[in-house]
Amino acid sequence: MKSMKADMITRNAVPLQTENWQKRQAEAVRDPAELLELLGLPRQLLPAAKQAAREFGLRVPREYLSRITPGDIHDPLLRQVLPLAEELYAQPGFGTDPVGDAAARAGAGILHKYHGRVLLITTGACGIHCRYCFRRHYPYQQDSLLGQQWQQTLSYLESNTDVEEVILSGGDPLSLSDDRLSRIISDLDAIPHLKRLRIHSRQPIVLPQRVTSALLARFEQIRMQAIMVVHVNHAREIDVEVSTALRHLNQAGCVLLNQSVLLAGVNDTVESLVDLSRRLFETGVMPYYLHQLDRVAGAAHFEVEDQHARSLMEGVRAQLPGYLVPRLVREHSGAANKLPLD
Repeated sequence: MKSMKADMITRNAVPLQTENWQKRQAEAVRDPAELLELLGLPRQLLPAAKQAAREFGLRVPREYLSRITPGDIHDPLLRQVLPLAEELYAQPGFGTDPVGDAAARAGAGILHKYHGRVLLITTGACGIHCRYCFRRHYPYQQDSLLGQQWQQTLSYLESNTDVEEVILSGGDPLSLSDDRLSRIISDLDAIPHLKRLRIHSRQPIVLPQRVTSALLARFEQIRMQAIMVVHVNHAREIDVEVSTALRHLNQAGCVLLNQSVLLAGVNDTVESLVDLSRRLFETGVMPYYLHQLDRVAGAAHFEVEDQHARSLMEGVRAQLPGYLVPRLVREHSGAANKLPLD
């Protein structure tokens, strides 16, 4: 007998869109001048935006732009993607490798930080360039999971029998084609001691058309438990199309978790965090982590002080049941796990 939850998802889910998601991804806005024009923003922002975009390129899907309020320079979604002059100012304590990826590198594209888990850098491509991205300086050109290097990756996983979980990251692993991603998943699924496949992706949020029937079928077929960790920072990022994509992933057997980043001017109020948790749960996603900002160079203007972050979490706990309260954490280079702050 099907569960009540599965029946509810089936009734409410809208048919998948069949338009070419790769074409939509290629049509993302990359020119700061076009971004300002499309959103009716002051031209005075252009010189700084162009300079910041030379350091870390602008990339915003047009679907995501449609959720931003035109003319509102303080829109929380806009703040995540608009290059600003603040990115150009060096700040003490902010560097190019804030979470110790380099030290955890166990081979091309392999990061082995935590017991029982291995993270694979599948691609440097991403559907959106978030201005606070902790890998905005990552040397992707040194890592590849193609050809002989992919065989070396598989050999590493086969020989480390204590590894139960593989995490696909990037960039964004859902920037890969269905065929390429399916081959990676098939090879991993053939390693008997791997029990869980975790995919970290923002694509279902910023480009929900990426959730194709072929992708869903692949998740339904694998032996490993599929976990999709999406990245939503604000409730307004979840519109009807995003909700539909997430429900389809849920129906395909994916456990859906969300991790957010606490960002000044985006979600640093009790109201916005409460709204986010409620909206996530409505679409079948469990709040998982609320990360304190990884101190990457160019993102200092997003930082929220720890004391204020803890105060926000107290306010969230006062309004929500415990299962809707994400864990406030910070990642420290070299630590054996994420460190809780609350």
